[in-house]
Amino acid sequence: MTKAGQRRWRVDYRFGEKRATAALGVYPTVTLAEARAKRLEIKKQIAEGINPAAKRKIDKITGPLANVNSFKAVAEEWLDKARREGRADVTVGKLTWLLEFAHPMIGDRKIGEIKAPELLAVLRAVEKRGHYETARRLRSTCGQVFRYAIATGRADRDVSADLRGALIVPKVTHRAAITTPKEAGALLRAIDAYSGYPITHAALRLAPYVFVRPGELRQAEWSEFDFTRNIWTIAADKTKMRVAHRVPLSRQVLAILEELREITGNRRFLFPAQGKRDRPMCENTINLALRRMGFDGTTMTAHGFRAMASTLLNEQGHWNPDAIERQLGHAETDDVRRAYARGDHWDERIRMMQSWADYLDQLRSGAKVLQGSFRKPSGAASALPGCSCGTAQDLSPICSAGDFRIKVGLDALHTCEAICQHEIERAGPIKGLVRRTNPPRGSITVSEHASQCAMNAEQRCSPPFAIHKPLGCFIWNAPARDPCSGRPRHG
Repeated sequence: MTKAGQRRWRVDYRFGEKRATAALGVYPTVTLAEARAKRLEIKKQIAEGINPAAKRKIDKITGPLANVNSFKAVAEEWLDKARREGRADVTVGKLTWLLEFAHPMIGDRKIGEIKAPELLAVLRAVEKRGHYETARRLRSTCGQVFRYAIATGRADRDVSADLRGALIVPKVTHRAAITTPKEAGALLRAIDAYSGYPITHAALRLAPYVFVRPGELRQAEWSEFDFTRNIWTIAADKTKMRVAHRVPLSRQVLAILEELREITGNRRFLFPAQGKRDRPMCENTINLALRRMGFDGTTMTAHGFRAMASTLLNEQGHWNPDAIERQLGHAETDDVRRAYARGDHWDERIRMMQSWADYLDQLRSGAKVLQGSFRKPSGAASALPGCSCGTAQDLSPICSAGDFRIKVGLDALHTCEAICQHEIERAGPIKGLVRRTNPPRGSITVSEHASQCAMNAEQRCSPPFAIHKPLGCFIWNAPARDPCSGRPRHG
């Protein structure tokens, strides 16, 4: 009996040698039979080594959550938690889509009462459609929901763990990608010939140069580009690893962006959706464009540009694998190494991205083009420019416009430093007649047979040269010094 005249049920007990009192309710709201039942429950808890007072505090905290204990309600809470943790909208959308498969069958069931066979029935329904990978991911996602329910006191165990080995294991298939130089060249030529929407064409042209993730490309904003330092910085909330990612901009990329700026420069996104200025293009746009060009889903995908770059860059053998991985936006998988190796190889990545852009241009055109300069040797009017041996014949202008007909009848170019002295000794006879209209100043043309000589020279000392097979000629721009010996040129 309280001072206010209210009558309450109470029970005294001892736990751990300490006396305590528990309130059982107010009379007559709680009847004598109900009070005795509660007293009996307290005695059972004491017998099991549970402190009744501590259990009441836990129940008071978890009570509101226990009232919202259906699988669907718990899943919604878990999804809201994922959003607040900063998970990307696309990721949350995919998780929501996965859980929609489970809601019709177990969404209204109390999550603590769901058994493994019930969850298996949900997954079997997905498997019957042939979506084995979706079923595997749904089991994993449901497992995260069950573990969240355990943490919040609404379930005792994760029943998805009992289903390991019960599902069909899908055959692992990587996203389709072109990974050979020949096929890459054909792809780049097809992209150049694409006649669809100009903004889509620009995205296709940009993708192989920057090889970022498709979502990062289509959501690119003009505000992310620093044209003073030629850097594209992708915000952390847009990247898969949730770390800001920097992309060095090559000359080719800057040229594409300059063209695109005339179309979308006054908008937020580089690649806005058609008719919607404030939204980026659809995530399937690039894939659909590839299909239109004749590359099906088993040949090339938007994500395949990353695999193409990774494969070809690693095969070149010129670059640190860590620099390639950093440019791909990959994190170090070894925890210990990641803790200590924190460099981003930025200087090497700048060189690599420009070299990669030049390499793609070579694959597209079937030629290797590098710039250089040379001078005509003094006192050798009949010699090829850049050649000190004077063995070229019949070098004469045809017209005042500067057209030249070069007749080459050489038994050997054994002293011609213009290509590579010690390799030309093995070149053999070169004969032929070629014509080039308005050749660029400082260039020479000889028969296509000289291409092999240049290739031999490249393998030995890699001098700058260009082979244009469609034109059937060889063009070489000589530097001021011999690339092999380092000696200064004459003239």
